[in-house]
Amino acid sequence: MLRKLKERAREKESRRFFAVYLVGKMLGVVLLLVALKVLAPFFHSVASAQSTSDAPAPEDVVNSLNTVWTLVAAFLVFFMQAGFMMLEAGFARTREVSNILLECIVDTALCGILFWAIGFAFMFGAGNKLIGHEFFFLNGAPTTYGTTGVAFMAFFLFQFAFADTCSTITSGAMVGRTGFKGDLLYSIGVSGFIYPILGHWVWGPGGWLATMPVPFRDFAGSTVVHTVGGMIALAGAVVLGPRLGRRFRRDGGGMPAGHDMTIAAIGGVILWFGWYGFNPGSTLSALDAGGMGRVATNTTLAAAAGALSALFFVYPRSKKWDTGITVNGFLAGLVAITCPCYWVNTTGSIIIGAIAGVIMVLGVDLLERVRIDDPIGAVPVHGMCGIWGTLSLGLFATGQFGVPGPTGEDTSTVVTGLFWGGGVHQLWAQVVGSFIMTTSVLILGFALMYGVKLTKTLRISEEGELEGIDIHEHGAPAYHPEYGFMGVAGVGSGSTGGAGTSAPAGAMVSRTPVG
Repeated sequence: MLRKLKERAREKESRRFFAVYLVGKMLGVVLLLVALKVLAPFFHSVASAQSTSDAPAPEDVVNSLNTVWTLVAAFLVFFMQAGFMMLEAGFARTREVSNILLECIVDTALCGILFWAIGFAFMFGAGNKLIGHEFFFLNGAPTTYGTTGVAFMAFFLFQFAFADTCSTITSGAMVGRTGFKGDLLYSIGVSGFIYPILGHWVWGPGGWLATMPVPFRDFAGSTVVHTVGGMIALAGAVVLGPRLGRRFRRDGGGMPAGHDMTIAAIGGVILWFGWYGFNPGSTLSALDAGGMGRVATNTTLAAAAGALSALFFVYPRSKKWDTGITVNGFLAGLVAITCPCYWVNTTGSIIIGAIAGVIMVLGVDLLERVRIDDPIGAVPVHGMCGIWGTLSLGLFATGQFGVPGPTGEDTSTVVTGLFWGGGVHQLWAQVVGSFIMTTSVLILGFALMYGVKLTKTLRISEEGELEGIDIHEHGAPAYHPEYGFMGVAGVGSGSTGGAGTSAPAGAMVSRTPVG
């Protein structure tokens, strides 16, 4: 092979061909390099443009962990409906249990449709400082809600569960004498209009209370859910008037005992369990592990303190350990800690819960004094303790914690209360916000209830109330007479619904009299 190469190298034509071939190759390489140099910017810009168009916007990126956490929290909050049904039924008389169960179920169904159609748009749609006007019927729903990283529909479900809670709170003070048609009407007003519009002021994009120089803060709803629900309940109880035969403490009577404290207590504990979706779930972020743990712990300690303070505060009056008061005591603590739970420490939580337990008892005393009939204690627990919890943020916020974000806590802004050196700024914002929300909801609540009263559907007739609302409105009681709950045995076998309407009217009188 080498011999052939030497022979070719001696030939003139071969040397010329090699020279031309080599020069051509070199020129080709040079031209290719020049072409790459000249054309590279054009290829780069095209590639960049393609990359930019393919890269999803931040609001289109679903964070799976945050979405799953929000859904789990939504399921927990929704399960609170079972707690409300049991709590209200246990605290009520046997004659009105079916009415309570159906009201809670239908309120939930109504709220679901209304919040889908208009409520979510009013509350969380873009609009102005007073009301949103986007996402009616969930039209135009993006992939995620804002920059939360939570899938839009998961966020909707979570907020629906909150709206449902507010509507159910309202019914607690109206037990035993509210006509079912009237319940449907006021539920439409609460779930479709009052709750979402007022909620927009605090939680909606650009809401005016949330955009004050020092923002009004309500982490999980002491005001937005509980004060709103409690004050509408107050309006309903006032407009309805007390149950027939109800004698108040100032007249020698008192709050009638609930007919079944077993289901009332279990219902209360179910609510406590559901609160772990209500409060920790409001972080909307599974990545904020520290915040979630802190909120859950604060929630627990406030409930425990509320139960104990109510129990021991009432004991000297009767020398009895009151089950109903203790249940409402831990609910009072839960309501109060709902606003400040992200920004206070464990000591603050215990103090807030303990004070809430006492406020609840004093609230019951006040209603007895002014002759307002609230069979479940919705006004003291949710309304009054909701106000206390909202104000407590301005006192006990430690200044250590920022605001929750999709990837964890944002400490660029911290919340500091009066007792931790923050001055009165946050406290004043809480006072202003709470006053505006409470006053507004009372005005709207009374307007709603008086409007429903004009339709003559708000309260059942005197005859219907004496007969028992379960029989009068729904055709059957919750308990079959053969079990002795109605004082009648063996009546109504084979009638509609087991107990049916064949039982005499007298069988509907509860073992626990009204007054």
